[in-house]
Amino acid sequence: MSDISTQQVETLLKGINDRYLEKDIVSLKQVQSIDIDAGKVSVQITQGYPSGDYRSEIATEIKTLLEADAAITSADVNVSMKISAHSVQKSLKRIKTIKNIIAVASGKGGVGKSTTSVNLALALAADGATVGVLDADIYGPSQPRMLGISGNPESKDGKTLEPMVNHGVEAMSIGFLVEEDTPMIWRGPMVTQALEQLLNDTNWGDLDYLVVDLPPGTGDTQLTLSQKIPVSGAVIVTTPQDIALLDARKGLKMFEKVEVPILGIVENMSIHICSECGHAENIFGQGGGKMMSEESDVTYLGGLPLDIAIRQDADNGNPTVVSSPDSKITAIYKDISRRMSAKLAESRKDYSTKFPTIKIENI
Repeated sequence: MSDISTQQVETLLKGINDRYLEKDIVSLKQVQSIDIDAGKVSVQITQGYPSGDYRSEIATEIKTLLEADAAITSADVNVSMKISAHSVQKSLKRIKTIKNIIAVASGKGGVGKSTTSVNLALALAADGATVGVLDADIYGPSQPRMLGISGNPESKDGKTLEPMVNHGVEAMSIGFLVEEDTPMIWRGPMVTQALEQLLNDTNWGDLDYLVVDLPPGTGDTQLTLSQKIPVSGAVIVTTPQDIALLDARKGLKMFEKVEVPILGIVENMSIHICSECGHAENIFGQGGGKMMSEESDVTYLGGLPLDIAIRQDADNGNPTVVSSPDSKITAIYKDISRRMSAKLAESRKDYSTKFPTIKIENI
């Protein structure tokens, strides 16, 4: 048996690709350390996004690859995650307790954006991240119902609010502060002020991600989010339907103009499978989300089926990711959330908190 060098182990590791980043783990700089002791190799891998059970899967893949080499008697592989804060709009500063704010948007209503938002948030949490949800739809808040939360938030100091919590995620919505059937008859300035207060006057915990469920369109709320709220990235939700894609493109262009990175496109209701006969039908069209992602040069995060269980679970306050954790639909949500957070992990990190703040005072 011949000895093996660190460089040789590193060369072997170049044969392992991260599924969600589609690059090898060496070029991604995920390999933190390689230790060799008489043919026994120990490798430490750190991923920049929450990947859940994929961590053990890639650890097994690495171990199998290394132990197939005759010079290696055994391999010990540890895969962990470290979620960093990523850069936001140039004119804004990141909120201290929130590493990353992800906006989930759509050009038009009725495409399942809120259901997608809550399930992606729960998927991130299930994969090991600390997560919050901000319901930015002042006129039609739906997250209280979808998260199965009722009642009013507590205020310990009379000025700020404690987030509501269920299914392991923190949440804040105007829906916690008004009756469910009370219409919000507010003009634009009141709506934008309410959004800022819901974000800034909530005592969020230390969050890896805050998922913001935006109302449809490109109006006051979206403009406030892009100009006054530090966003690390945005996700566009659409259906394959031509008219939905038209409006989704407008949402995408808006984020591009305000320099918020697009993490990708989610195609909802991409296919319907009959629960009686199993027949698959593209009710809203086919391939629109993929085509849009190719035209716009953004990542296609994945497609979700038109399934009655998704709607029923959300209406019952137990979204699919928590009500059916081992289902095929949950696996799709987790795949999408991993691609989304992996894409964010590739973007520029925020180092603003590493530098001291310089204050100039008259003496």
